[in-house]
Amino acid sequence: MVRPMESQAKRPRISVDVRPEVRRRLRLAAAKRDLTIRQYVLDAIEERLREDLGDEGEGLLLLTAQADPVLAELWDNQKDSEYDRLQPG
Repeated sequence: MVRPMESQAKRPRISVDVRPEVRRRLRLAAAKRDLTIRQYVLDAIEERLREDLGDEGEGLLLLTAQADPVLAELWDNQKDSEYDRLQPG
């Protein structure tokens, strides 16, 4: 899936350190699809996000404690309640 280049200034950068063997496998897999490593990794990330979040659009913006029991456990604690008091409304 080839996408038009977007402005680099608008996007944050993510760095990931990998073992040499993983880098070698990435190069081979990307070459097999005639993609750069960058595009291969971006496509893989987007595919995984679709699998994990489905049609939730922005996904993370829609996450709530009611929708995810793990989040409920993380957010429903005394330490986090201090942040709730700081939030307006």
